[in-house]
Amino acid sequence: MEFPRRRFLHLAAGAAALPALSRVAAAQAYPSRPVRFVVGFPAGNAPDIIARLMGQWLSDRLGQQFVIDNRPGAASNIATEAALSAPADGYTLLMIVLTNVFNAALYTNLKFNFMRDIAPVAGIANAPYVVVINPSVPAKTMPEFIAYAKANPGKINYASGGNGSSSHIFGELFKKLAGVDLVHVPYRSSFMPDLLSGQVQMTINPIPQAMEYVRSGTLRALAVTTAQRLGALPDIPTVREFVPGYEATGWYGLCVPRNTPAEIIGKLNEATNASLADPAVKARLASLGVEPMRMTPAELTKFIAGEFEKWSGVIKSAGIKAE
Repeated sequence: MEFPRRRFLHLAAGAAALPALSRVAAAQAYPSRPVRFVVGFPAGNAPDIIARLMGQWLSDRLGQQFVIDNRPGAASNIATEAALSAPADGYTLLMIVLTNVFNAALYTNLKFNFMRDIAPVAGIANAPYVVVINPSVPAKTMPEFIAYAKANPGKINYASGGNGSSSHIFGELFKKLAGVDLVHVPYRSSFMPDLLSGQVQMTINPIPQAMEYVRSGTLRALAVTTAQRLGALPDIPTVREFVPGYEATGWYGLCVPRNTPAEIIGKLNEATNASLADPAVKARLASLGVEPMRMTPAELTKFIAGEFEKWSGVIKSAGIKAE
């Protein structure tokens, strides 16, 4: 009877090893078909710009097309729900940004739990913002703008991507710390046409989305939102040089649905970080005013938890409510 028992143990051990072997085989073959890359913002917005670049870099390294799937609406919750309800097989990626963390604090009735249902993959880049105004506003510096706003309370409109968006929350923090009365105008689609025409006068915009207009002179940059001046824009001061305590920086990252095999997450992380280490990629990101943010999945998980702790407190203290 020893032989059948020994044979059974061998068979049992082999059966137990099959899932691990199949996961490894799947990771080695991954990706074997195009990958969907979901973005919760319209084409031309900063997350879309970064996602299209990242998708191309991943395609170059992994040999499959990364297809951008723009699903704007509901402060990116539509895209997040679509991505997190997809099979956990590595063939659906989600571009995550600080707005996703805001939403986790703002919404209590979503069909997903962002902090629980994602598997963080990799950081992509930081997302410095810049305070920009339409040139019709008679201010050329941040102190001049603050003085003008104080002299004209309730007469300056600032645009955002909607209640609870980064531009909204960053704007409310600016209002509070600078002591100015600005009128918030939330948009469901791009506010750039109205900002360029002067229908709204000011916004706090991701730098990749604003850079072209600042360089052409169609918008005036007053200050960046980071703690230190940016190497890409050394002549533009920080907000905190004039408004003590102000700092508000976004970021871009990648995630997949939870329960995606660790081997696939590891492969995506390796390809992302290898891309971000490429001098040509660094230069391209620098041209957009952002810097690479290389992280392991564990580091990104810890980073997101810290961001949630910080900004949920800001949202609560400012009394910001979702639409």
